[in-house]
Formats: sequence, structure tokens, C-alpha cells
Amino acid sequence: MALKAKVLGREALTARLRELAPLAEKYAAEAKMRAMTDFAEQMEAKAPTGATLEYMHSFEADYVRNRPAQEQVGIRASKDPDAVGLFASFIWRFLEFGTAPHSTAKGGGTVAGKKAAATSGVKMHPGTRAQPHIFPAWRSAKPKIKKMVAAAINKAVREVKGK
Repeated sequence: MALKAKVLGREALTARLRELAPLAEKYAAEAKMRAMTDFAEQMEAKAPTGATLEYMHSFEADYVRNRPAQEQVGIRASKDPDAVGLFASFIWRFLEFGTAPHSTAKGGGTVAGKKAAATSGVKMHPGTRAQPHIFPAWRSAKPKIKKMVAAAINKAVREVKGK
């Protein structure tokens, strides 16, 4: 016996789910926010600490729609109106991926700036080693978060069925 499946787009799938269980989107949005808030707390514990602890305390979860001006790095814009993201200080990239040696002189990143820095005796910044802490933690937390969202949707479906 062969199984047949029809592939629906996101909009069609969401509309079908809305027909079946009207509260599914609400429950899923709550589960996403709860999961990302927990993840933000985990990140505070795993983040590299500096002298001021400012970076460590900058992690927060929020709906992507609430931060339209926030730069989104490495991802496409989400079609999900209830998409939740993890937001932190801009230096997360430098800590996560490290930096290459570079000149600290004004205009030091340009060819002319490097030449001027070399002639003026300005020292080069040695760069920093990568301290991966966000993506490894996300990869380990992602299955648990998916299960939380699926459980929220299943709860809405069970409520509709009356179980």
C-alpha cells in the first residue's frame, strides 16, 4: 500500500490548521515565546563574560514583528507573524566567530589606512579567537523547542476534539 501526500504551502497549511483548531496559532505563539525566553536565560549562563557583564545580560527574547529595524543576520525574513527571535548586543558576531588581526588606526581597514598605520607605527590588534556559544547551544535546544511547539498545537487539537 503506497501512501500519497499532497504538499501544501505555508499559507494553505496555516489556513487548514486554523479551520481545524482555531486556538492552535495562539498556543504555538505562546510556546515559542516561552521556549525562546528559556533559551535567552540559558544564553545568559553560557555567554562569555567581560569586565562589565553587559553582553551577558543583553540576551532577550521578543517577537520579530516588534523589532522591524533590528538587523537580521544569516536568516531570511520570516513569513510567520508570530516568529520569535533571540536578540543580543551587536558584539555577539565578534565573540561567536572571532576577529582577524586588524589595524586600530582611523581608516585602518582600508588599503590607504593600513599603509598609514604601518608608517606611523600604530600597532595592529591581534584579533580574537572565536568563542562559539550561541549556535552550539541553539543546535542542542532546537529539538526540545520543536517538541514544545508541537505539543502546544496538539493541545489545541485535543481541545477541539473534546478530549
